[in-house]
Amino acid sequence: MNGLALKPGQVDVSHGPILYLEDVSVSFDGFKALNKLSLYIDAGELRCLIGPNGAGKTTLMDVITGKTRPDTGSVFFGQTIDLLEMDEPAIAQAGICRKFQKPSVFEKLNVFENLELALAVNKGVWATLFAKLNGAQRDRIEQVMETIGLVEHRAQPAGILSHGQKQWLEIGMLLMQEPKVMLVDEPIAGMTHQEVERTAQLLLSLQGERSIVVVEHDMEFVRSIAKHVTVLHEGSVLTEGTMDEVQNDPRVIQVYLGD
Repeated sequence: MNGLALKPGQVDVSHGPILYLEDVSVSFDGFKALNKLSLYIDAGELRCLIGPNGAGKTTLMDVITGKTRPDTGSVFFGQTIDLLEMDEPAIAQAGICRKFQKPSVFEKLNVFENLELALAVNKGVWATLFAKLNGAQRDRIEQVMETIGLVEHRAQPAGILSHGQKQWLEIGMLLMQEPKVMLVDEPIAGMTHQEVERTAQLLLSLQGERSIVVVEHDMEFVRSIAKHVTVLHEGSVLTEGTMDEVQNDPRVIQVYLGD
């Protein structure tokens, strides 16, 4: 297993998808969590993954990030980077990052410091953490705070932010690492209606510069952000298409959406 980090700029996306999985299978004690699953994500695409509990969504993200090793199949990042030869830290440094459902921020640090910490982690400069930032680093933090809508909260401890604001801060911490691919797990769970709308705007603003894969159960939210939806069922891709195409597919109605 290769623990050597690859820089995001080394990802070859000159042609073909930025992320692809082919015939990936994962079994746990005889249960097939993924069953010959194939998935292709284009550079700059925002893709939504939906499916009932047990469909394989979490296992799929575990495979992409190196947490789980598949029994069979191929997983590539760009044209040349074999993710199955890399460990979790190397995959993260190569440009694939993941946001879990529950926000994980440093509650005693303020918004600016959380983003600064994410920058330090990315650059491997723990020894100089909270040393004087250079102009480019400060500009980057300011830019990300603007993107996530927390400029006015820069000096507030993360612990007193609303649930939605904590989610946005964590997205900002991922952005500090300049990922090529972001995997986002149920980003709107527990949010107010206004926070849901803001989160949709945020995710839509991020597509293009990077690829974003969102796992979500809220169909209205999925409709608000996704041009392309993939439905998983029993560890495989059941169907793909626009939200209208997916919602009107009899197979999806039967296994997931209901009448």
